[in-house]
Amino acid sequence: MEKQRQRKVITERIALWKNELRQFGYIEKENEVLSLLGSLDEEEDHEIVSEILTLAALSRIGKSKQDSLGLVWLNKAIKLNSDNQKAAEYLAQFEWSNKESIFNILSFPTLRETDNKQAKMKTAEDILEVCRNFIELAEEEMDELHKKKLKTKDAQWLRSYEKMTEILKLSLEDTVLLTKATEEYFQSIAGVFYNSSYYSEMKLIIDRIEGWKEEWQQLFPTDIDNEEDSVSPLEEVQEMIGLEEVKERVNLLYRFLKYQKERKALGYQLKDELSLHMILTGNPGTGKTSLARLLAKIYHELGVLPRKEVVEADRSQLVGAYVGQTEENVKAIVEKALGGVLFIDEAYSLKREGQTGNDYGQVAIDTLVSFMTSSEYGGKFALILAGYPEEMRQFLDINPGLRSRFPNSNHIHLPDYSNTELILIGEKLAIDNDYIMTEDAKKELEKRIEKERVDDTFGNARSVRNIVLDAIFIKGTSSKKENHILDFTLLEKKDFENIIQDKGNNPKKQLANLIGLESVKNEVNMLLAFVKMQQIRREKGLPDVPIQLHSVFTGNPGTGKTTVAKIYAELLKEYGFLKRGHLIIASRADFVAGYVGQTAIKTKKKIKEALGGVLFIDEAYSLLSSSQGDFGKEVVDTLVDEMTKHNENLVIILAGYPDEMRVLLQSNPGLKSRFKKFFHFSDYSIDELLEIIIKYASNYQYELTQEALEYLKEALSEIQINGNGRFATNLTDEAIQSQALRLISEDKDCKHLKHVSYLEKLDFETALTRIREGNHNASINEGN
Repeated sequence: MEKQRQRKVITERIALWKNELRQFGYIEKENEVLSLLGSLDEEEDHEIVSEILTLAALSRIGKSKQDSLGLVWLNKAIKLNSDNQKAAEYLAQFEWSNKESIFNILSFPTLRETDNKQAKMKTAEDILEVCRNFIELAEEEMDELHKKKLKTKDAQWLRSYEKMTEILKLSLEDTVLLTKATEEYFQSIAGVFYNSSYYSEMKLIIDRIEGWKEEWQQLFPTDIDNEEDSVSPLEEVQEMIGLEEVKERVNLLYRFLKYQKERKALGYQLKDELSLHMILTGNPGTGKTSLARLLAKIYHELGVLPRKEVVEADRSQLVGAYVGQTEENVKAIVEKALGGVLFIDEAYSLKREGQTGNDYGQVAIDTLVSFMTSSEYGGKFALILAGYPEEMRQFLDINPGLRSRFPNSNHIHLPDYSNTELILIGEKLAIDNDYIMTEDAKKELEKRIEKERVDDTFGNARSVRNIVLDAIFIKGTSSKKENHILDFTLLEKKDFENIIQDKGNNPKKQLANLIGLESVKNEVNMLLAFVKMQQIRREKGLPDVPIQLHSVFTGNPGTGKTTVAKIYAELLKEYGFLKRGHLIIASRADFVAGYVGQTAIKTKKKIKEALGGVLFIDEAYSLLSSSQGDFGKEVVDTLVDEMTKHNENLVIILAGYPDEMRVLLQSNPGLKSRFKKFFHFSDYSIDELLEIIIKYASNYQYELTQEALEYLKEALSEIQINGNGRFATNLTDEAIQSQALRLISEDKDCKHLKHVSYLEKLDFETALTRIREGNHNASINEGN
């Protein structure tokens, strides 16, 4: 009963899809069709699967006549059900165009009566080769046409197949006759007596065959141009996903160049021609190279340049290693590009500010400029320079001679793609490879995109291409022995999921295993719970409270601030808040420069390194200085601006002593308002320090004797420790070295060493003495 109900539902859905196909030419919710296909068994439900596959194929072909996936599905539909007449008829329509080239093989060499004996024999051999190849092909095609005629019920297609069969049959008969006549002609030439009647017969048959070729050609439409060739470069630009402002800019350029072409045709002159040289800026994968190629096609189409070829070059091809080589390299590349476009990507690498000495990048630039303006090469090629926006701006600023050759109207910026546009690019890439993405797969693709979109090194379309190709690879490696048709077609959510797991320690476990720091652990766990809850609310469509995770860690040195910061970064990545979850540790020297303007640049560079992770600024209060001309305030101001700019893509932790940190936050209201979370790291107790020493020693398979433990408990209570946990690990390192010296002194030959894994009281006494004497970085003070 349940099966009958399911069959009824399927039949109703098929009827709806058929009606939609008739009305619109395609099925809008194609994923529903594929979802139903995936739920059916190919063997048990072969007739229904065949019918649904046919509908899915016709929907795809309705969207794009050149859809190869649709043809694959039609073939599969017929394979599942040989009586699927609809699939057979539609497949016949799309296979029809492939038959046009059958007669191309019948291309005969020119037969001349005046040729010498050897030439005639060679011509005869070539004709025989053509005839044999055609006979083999024609016999195969005759069999195929016969099968199609038996399956076709449509009267129009039946007449077409009959006409094709008739022409093929008659041409085959004549080719057989030509083979016989050519063989006799060959024998006649090779023998003593030459008979010209064979020559006349061959000419007559070849003329008849040419007639069959013409009749065959008339069966196919002659007014359908090649789709690829019929698309103009301007249309190609318009078909690019996104880039609306770029399209408008190119459209205006096209109209202007076309207008100028028409003026010239009417005899008008233009003394100052529009510069064809272009600057294209944009982050990786935004389409700079593709746009350069399309601009070359536009220049060629409008007669501005005689060639549409693009010569691509980079620094390695242009800049030489010795005097004179650079000029030669540039000249060779320019001459190769004459009549077309010279495209230099990452052009800023030719010369950057500060490059001196034996670098010939400036020579390359100067040579390019001279060629752009010379009477020999000027106006005979277009130069397109491309690169990252900021780098290209700096590059042009320090090269005014070059910049003047590119009017502002010839600067085109290609913005980053939005997530929606990148998903469309991913869909197109999948379709180009005969795959379809499910809706869940598109959502997973967006997650992957968002995860990789950390800074301006994000590869845009290039990154999406890599993600989709990875998904195709995963699909192939996880395929089963018995594959459903959709296993070769669908890219699903699981194919896009990032299955590479971090094999390191679980950050939650790392946090729990830290000795002491109970209040810090509680604060971190509370904050993570808040982050998780806001994510849940966001997924449920509820308003979420803004998350501000910038924090202040206060405490003495060695209390675990850096360790917790690293775990904190990893936890935020695990919870999906940070994309990379790495920790960048910085101090005043990483930000503050010695002259005006460079501090902000250094600060932005360090922030760029930390994007997607945590920037940990140790002894952050040192950014402030009372000395005149100090640039620490510039660091603070830049930090505030960048924190606003990058929002959730960056977490900053300021660390230092409590009082000094309070002064730093008071110095800038904007800074104070952005740091809401405060974690205080208390000094370790004597018991916690002992636990740190025991744990640290056990990592290297050392144990402390009971006497050593009792001694340490008493000794540590009598001294004031600067360094806390760091002091504990340093003391243990010293004790291990002291133990080694003691044991080696007792047994120089190392033959009877015992207890090599035990650290004794004497080892720690020696270690403390060495530290008191200043032989170690950590220090202690005697208590009262």
